[in-house]
Amino acid sequence: MTENNTLSGLKIGFGITGSFCTISKVLPVIEDLANRGADILPILSKTAAETDTRFGKAADLKRMLEGITGKKPLTEITEVEPIGPKGLIDIMAVAPCTGNSIAKIAGGISDTPVTVAVKSHLRNNRPVVIAVSTNDGLSGNIKNIGALLTRKNIYIVPFGQDDSRNKENSLVSDFALIAPTITSALKNTQLQPLLI
Repeated sequence: MTENNTLSGLKIGFGITGSFCTISKVLPVIEDLANRGADILPILSKTAAETDTRFGKAADLKRMLEGITGKKPLTEITEVEPIGPKGLIDIMAVAPCTGNSIAKIAGGISDTPVTVAVKSHLRNNRPVVIAVSTNDGLSGNIKNIGALLTRKNIYIVPFGQDDSRNKENSLVSDFALIAPTITSALKNTQLQPLLI
């Protein structure tokens, strides 16, 4: 079975958190997944849903996501809570996933739409794919990334240092590997190599 066939009809919850400098790199990935036949449910953290930055306006992000997926992004905890009980998705992806969200997921804290969506989905023993994007990945968040690597049903998009000279602790996943990581996660396998 090809990757395209694997994605056709697949229901993907796609969470976006506030790593504003990398959100623009994730939108083409979402569009590619949709073009391959995946049914995408966009979910935004409060920060991503409400914050205008030099990288773009929150309203524009919501509009683009709705245009790509045909669905209004979910931005409230009450909207995402039924994901688990109703089995609304087959797999959950979080990209970009900030250090803050990584720490919350690792610590079992669910107080944003994205972290509640992850928790709600995990209750069904279904896979969650995390694409790291954090400036403290090799400092304050290294233990949280390590904790996620040991968790059942959590799969990490391969990552590396994005600017070792100027931001030595910063880690970012290769967003081009989101779809292959999803395909591997559906087979209960971590895409390798993990470190790039």
